[in-house]
Amino acid sequence: MKFLVSNDDGVHAKGIKKLSSMLKDLGDVVVFAPNRDRSGASNSLTLDRPIRVEKVEPEVYSVYGTPTDCVHLAVTGVMEDEPDMVVSGINNSANLGDDVLYSGTVAAAIEGRYLGLPAVAASIVVDSVKGKRQKRNYDTVTHFLKKIIQHVMTHPLPQDTILNVNVPNLEVDEIKGVKITRLGNRHKAENAIPITDPRGFKMYWIGPAGPEADAGEGTDFHAVKNGYVSISPIQTDMTKHDFINELGTWANHL
Repeated sequence: MKFLVSNDDGVHAKGIKKLSSMLKDLGDVVVFAPNRDRSGASNSLTLDRPIRVEKVEPEVYSVYGTPTDCVHLAVTGVMEDEPDMVVSGINNSANLGDDVLYSGTVAAAIEGRYLGLPAVAASIVVDSVKGKRQKRNYDTVTHFLKKIIQHVMTHPLPQDTILNVNVPNLEVDEIKGVKITRLGNRHKAENAIPITDPRGFKMYWIGPAGPEADAGEGTDFHAVKNGYVSISPIQTDMTKHDFINELGTWANHL
């Protein structure tokens, strides 16, 4: 197996190093990751300029672009041999519910799927403690992620599906098990935060994500909150198939 590894926290992030080390037990590993933190980049692709790619270590490349750029360039032109699987992460915070719409970690996995490769995105779920930097138990993530990837290697995913894995920030023996979940969702995001620059011009910080709304049993939110690893299948086909026929009746009135 040859694994293509990416993330959105940057090529030097601790999570991607832990992930790469674990995957070397399963096969060859090549890393293409952003040169800096690109969290929230979603599925953006850079089309208005060329993209610099620098080799920073053997089989490790720093890309001056988005997570999607990283996977796209690696598969379509830079790597001599196409990888067998794309694994993205380990993100240093959760990618639950609506987060997947903005997540560069999930986007890297989706790009791999668009390019015909099985793909998995992995994140660690850290409780929010204001003003305190929590230690992250990446070894717990790799423990479970290794088993998940081994299973995917022998039980291929559907052609339009990636796995979004979220692991609570606990010790391995504190994890209660694994839950297969659906994405929950949040309430509307909080308001943008206005600030003024030194020249008196108004600027804005994007406000925090909204609190959990749909977070009941069966959701990814509920699973991790109760000490379980959450695995959510995400489909890349965004068509709402069960609405096509009803929408077709509208055409007669347009």
